Amino acid sequence: MTPGQKFSHALTQECPLQIVGTINAYCALQAEKSGFRSIYLSGAGIANASFGIPDLGMTSMTDVVLEIQRITQATELPLLVDADTGWGHALSIARTVQAFESAGAAAMHIEDQQAAKRCGHRPGKVLVSPAEMSDRIKACVDSRKDKTFNIMARTDALANEGVDAAIDRCNQYIEAGADMIFAEAITDPEQYRRFTSAVSVPVLANMTEFGQSPLMTRDELRAAGVSMILYPLSAFRAMSLAAMKIYHGIREEGSQQNLLDQMQTREALYETLDYLRYEKQMDDILNRTKTE
Repeated sequence: MTPGQKFSHALTQECPLQIVGTINAYCALQAEKSGFRSIYLSGAGIANASFGIPDLGMTSMTDVVLEIQRITQATELPLLVDADTGWGHALSIARTVQAFESAGAAAMHIEDQQAAKRCGHRPGKVLVSPAEMSDRIKACVDSRKDKTFNIMARTDALANEGVDAAIDRCNQYIEAGADMIFAEAITDPEQYRRFTSAVSVPVLANMTEFGQSPLMTRDELRAAGVSMILYPLSAFRAMSLAAMKIYHGIREEGSQQNLLDQMQTREALYETLDYLRYEKQMDDILNRTKTE
């Protein structure tokens, strides 16, 4: 199966499909071992973790492609990728789609904010017109070489224009060719029901922490008709807090001795990486070289 087919198949195997954020290849391996069927690469995650900058549209398509390649080389789980606003006009968006496909992504979402975008859960978002966003979607659909590569349209219109206008936008995006809808910054669980009943394609719910959307359970979202649940930075937030505690502890105590119970063991790391298999392969190569 193609990556896109794997993503579509996962949607048939689990409803709603839980998609967890993986900021790097190692996190992707951990998600796979935890039993998830799909993973996500966040634009904010790349900006925050790889560059130490806020999610304000300052990273490039090339930055994202590099991380896609690293993750898809480590796992075969289908990867949904944040494409922000597509990085430019129609020809640039086409290049983004083809680069994501070549790197091994299964799906991407593109949003209807202006190029100088903001986090979807912050004030001050400025949207492009529905027509301009529809052109972005058409550029995505027309340029994909693999028709199973999934194009998801994200709308940030709820905060500025209200639920009815956001739904109207989504239906225009579907008409332009979007395979899926991502309704951002939902503030009321009932709004999910309105979206899922009003559109004809699968809808994603973004369960990001500390934002505008109330956190809902898998069962609650299933009842609302949601097809996918995204947890974009949950693991990254936990990792960041854990790392800060370790840094503070070492600095204050002068040793990590009392912090070992908060760390992953070497054995657990090796198990996740399948380290011993790689080591055996290396030993076999070295032994053959010695006998030749």
